[in-house]
Amino acid sequence: MSAEAMSFESRQSPWWLMLISGILSVIIGILLLTTPARTVYTLVLALGFYWIFSGIFTLVAMFMDHTGWGWKLFSGLLSIIAGVVILRYPLMSAVTVPSIMVLLLGIQGIIVGILGLIMAFKGGGWGAGILAALSLIFGAILMANFANPAMVITLVWVTAFFALAGGIVQIIQAFRSK
Repeated sequence: MSAEAMSFESRQSPWWLMLISGILSVIIGILLLTTPARTVYTLVLALGFYWIFSGIFTLVAMFMDHTGWGWKLFSGLLSIIAGVVILRYPLMSAVTVPSIMVLLLGIQGIIVGILGLIMAFKGGGWGAGILAALSLIFGAILMANFANPAMVITLVWVTAFFALAGGIVQIIQAFRSK
């Protein structure tokens, strides 16, 4: 084996780590399909703890590396505050966080649509223009209905199916790389 191939292999994560990640993804997908309310509640609580610890680590990193200390201070404090709010009001957060995710997906759809239309008019072709227009339409629909419970439920179901599919692919890839 060449030195380049050996260095590439050493940078890959172990196969069993990919296997565990795949199994966890499948479990989360199944839980989202079978008990969506409890699972979303639990995931939102995990997000709250994650943001608190992430904010603390960001503040500690600010003292170790002073570059960009203003942004580190801002993001660390914002992360801690968001985590505390989620843990303080978990039921409200379990409803609000998915709604905000739908809103953010709508904003992303509009931005992607606008950029796609610009690229289409610069010579990207009809296909790019049609996809950009569809992205604008779906983004607008999501933004207009982000508080609609049906959109939130749809997001949960789509996330469940992506978690299942992604987990199965990770499990297969883990055994292939073993």
